Amino acid sequence: MQVVTQSGHAHHLVDGGDPAGAPLVFANALGTDLRVWDAVLRHLPPGVRVLRYDKRGHGLSDAPPPPWSIADLADDLGRIMDARGIAGAAVCGLSVGGMIAQSLAVRRPDLVRALILCDTAARIGDAATWNARIRAVEDGGIAAVAGPILERWFSARFRAENPTLALWRNMLTRTLAAGYVTLCAAIRDADLTAATGGLRLPTLALAGDEDGSTPPELVRATAALIPGARFEIVRGAGHLPCVERPEAVAGLIGDFLKEAGHL
Repeated sequence: MQVVTQSGHAHHLVDGGDPAGAPLVFANALGTDLRVWDAVLRHLPPGVRVLRYDKRGHGLSDAPPPPWSIADLADDLGRIMDARGIAGAAVCGLSVGGMIAQSLAVRRPDLVRALILCDTAARIGDAATWNARIRAVEDGGIAAVAGPILERWFSARFRAENPTLALWRNMLTRTLAAGYVTLCAAIRDADLTAATGGLRLPTLALAGDEDGSTPPELVRATAALIPGARFEIVRGAGHLPCVERPEAVAGLIGDFLKEAGHL
């Protein structure tokens, strides 16, 4: 088990792949941990060093006292990368992980050579929606909101046919409730539109065509903030295409890394 400790708080991570390879860093969605990328890893091209980690309040990582901001989470990732000797990486973020990736690229451009923005945006949702979710979790736990979340996470076919749906529900509902609501507040309060609009680096944005959390047009609009960014739709997937269509996602990532000169 690998860990980086900062300010007394432990972050769980897995640093694997080719230790001499091009660095590729993954950041996860709200209510998930680093396992959300497991199936993608099997289809990545050779010659990649892969860093995955559990953000604060998720997986095995600690949950510092609130409040948190997206900038705080970006700084967490920056310190993790510093501790592992990783710079000039392609950073791939899913949902709030994509917000973390955008913020890191602004705050620590030395660490980020290219961006992969999966089912994310510069601003996600509105205050009323996030406040309602926070109240629901505070009153009834994450289980109280799990059903609608899973509907946004996965396509109708996946929910009807895939037996692993129960395991993804377990991952969601076993997330620390205090960490979950604190991160909801961080997303609620974040608007990265101006900062992301100043980025100038190779960028791939992708979205599942059945994403109920960050619909394709929202992802496309964020990609349009970065000159030259490429946008792709992953068919037959919801908010977590890395779970539903891992081979397609890995193929898009691999092609992008080669086009960007990262491989």
